[in-house]
Amino acid sequence: MLYRYMAGAVAARTGDDMSGPALLVAGLAVTGSPLTASWLLAGLTVSAAFGGPLLGVLLDRARRPGRLLAGCLLGYATGLLLVLYGLGQVPDAVLIGVAVVAGLLGPALTGGWTAQLPRVAGPELLSRANALDSMSYNVAGLAGPAVVGLVASAGGGGATVLVCAGLLVAALPAAWSLPPVRAHSAVPAAEPGSASDDGAAGRGRAIRAELVEGFAVIWRNASLRRATAGSAVSCCGLAMLVVSAPVLGVELTGQSGHGALLLAVTAASGLAANAVIAAWGRVRRWDRVLVWGTAVLGAGMALAAGAGAFWAAVVAAAVAGAGQGSQLTALFSVRHREAPARLRSQVFTTGASLKITSFAIGSALAGPLAAYSASSALVAGAVLQAAAVAVLTIGRHGKGSPTGVSRSARGGR
Repeated sequence: MLYRYMAGAVAARTGDDMSGPALLVAGLAVTGSPLTASWLLAGLTVSAAFGGPLLGVLLDRARRPGRLLAGCLLGYATGLLLVLYGLGQVPDAVLIGVAVVAGLLGPALTGGWTAQLPRVAGPELLSRANALDSMSYNVAGLAGPAVVGLVASAGGGGATVLVCAGLLVAALPAAWSLPPVRAHSAVPAAEPGSASDDGAAGRGRAIRAELVEGFAVIWRNASLRRATAGSAVSCCGLAMLVVSAPVLGVELTGQSGHGALLLAVTAASGLAANAVIAAWGRVRRWDRVLVWGTAVLGAGMALAAGAGAFWAAVVAAAVAGAGQGSQLTALFSVRHREAPARLRSQVFTTGASLKITSFAIGSALAGPLAAYSASSALVAGAVLQAAAVAVLTIGRHGKGSPTGVSRSARGGR
């Protein structure tokens, strides 16, 4: 079951990582307008903040969450195809609206999927499985942009969206076969005549109550609060690296393609870091790993800002990737450890939605900075990583879970 989960996760997340660049390439190829292409990408990412928490509630309430995940995969792929076939035929505003609706489902491909891991791996294997799950993000980050480039060169911009949708559909069997919830406690039994037993209105009130409870869990739990806020700030800074990499490639070598190579080095280094964590086994202090991973990511961005030669930028990218990879594994481990079992999906999808939206904001801020110079964007990104480290350490007294086993897997909170 774990290997089927991993295969599905890699396919879904590669499709997810392809979706933004694919829409950019397709939009530019068909309309010739960079503005339309950028707005399609913005629409696909900015709505995640609204979709994530609601998706989390629905996944927590579902007795077969895998079926809901499969529906999200299919809906996301359908939205991308509708945008593709509407380019040049329907008003741009309509297509941007379709991208916004599709983007609501985006957190299911990231946090919603990861939230199901404890039921696949079990408490004994959770620590190592979590590292493997984080590696799937690194694989997707490495393969997604590369596949977009290859497919666009061989078959044009529209073909990239088709391949992206195909990968999402390929993940459907793995999602559909995820195990059901054995002891479903997300929704208390309704008493006759109560508001929760009063049709759609009662169900709506129950969902709103669970949304409030999910946010309250993140806010009241110090570890979750720090991890959620710190990772969002860090993701905003990470966008500075992604946007400035092509510009740095031009500045150092005269070719923007070398900037894509820097991103590939970052993803490969993150993959290697998570492979080491997976081979090592249990880690005692995931909160510390989260802090140090963020610090190393910032150090890599600072090194890249001062790189005077391409080889130095490659080294900096490798340092940044090692930090990013270990940071992601530590973040998931903290969430698995601290999130109550009945609210786990909401914790993961809310965190994912905040990171996606934060990345969109960082991308918008990075554009003008990178246009001035890649170094200015990278310095800003490093400063944001330092701010994330501060958020992650404020009020922390060095306490963490003594094992990699989630608290929710040991019976909830």
